[in-house]
Amino acid sequence: MNRLTQPGFQTKDALFVPYMMSGDPTMDASTDIAVALQEAGADALEWGVPFSDPLADGPVIQEAGKRAQKNGGNLPQALAGMKEARKKGLHIPAVLFTYVNPVLTYGVEALIDDMKESGFDGILIPDLPYEESADWREKFLENGLSLVPLIAPSSQNRTEKISKSADGFLYYVTSLGVTGERTSFSEKIADDIAAIQNFTEVPVLAGFGITTNEHVRHFQSIADGAIVGSAIVKEIGNEEEALLDSRTRADAVKRIKSFVEALISY
Repeated sequence: MNRLTQPGFQTKDALFVPYMMSGDPTMDASTDIAVALQEAGADALEWGVPFSDPLADGPVIQEAGKRAQKNGGNLPQALAGMKEARKKGLHIPAVLFTYVNPVLTYGVEALIDDMKESGFDGILIPDLPYEESADWREKFLENGLSLVPLIAPSSQNRTEKISKSADGFLYYVTSLGVTGERTSFSEKIADDIAAIQNFTEVPVLAGFGITTNEHVRHFQSIADGAIVGSAIVKEIGNEEEALLDSRTRADAVKRIKSFVEALISY
């Protein structure tokens, strides 16, 4: 059962979806953090895969990838980690966030099988061009998994096509460039999102640069929800030392949970 396509996710207002890097700083720590994000109010989770050439990732997430790789983080470990997170009580939808090369190296069919076994509901591949995604989208859909599309301000001439093909949810990129902090956003965004919502029945979630409570509230009001990555990943990085020590990990996870609760509080 694909949790992304269930009414609990599809019809909820003001969705909140955090991104985190699997294995940062260790897989055991990140699975604990995943459950804490759920407890803090996450409606779904983006589970990143460490990769050597992360084109869409800003410096904060690149550093997280390096921390994870230092402890053996990779695609097989990300899959195993999600399986462990499910055992620890994670029940919200989970989306694997990775790039084309790791998928090709792993093999699409093998990845689909292992994603299902690990408890994933979808996948997000930021460097997969829409024009080349049809075959993969069909394979994922046939196996009950969503290939979540991204749509950027530069996608104007393809907006309708991309929106109508969306499954699970649609990731609206608020600004061009890499992930990270932004101080302002284009005034056109609300109109762009409204236009996209006319073409699709799935939630439209806004991401890239959303780092404050004010940002979250704003994008939850003009879109169907907000995605936050760098702000949370930065907080995890700040707690690296405590997360690496089994004696202090639980308290560090609690502090990360409190940070996220404040980020999304009304």
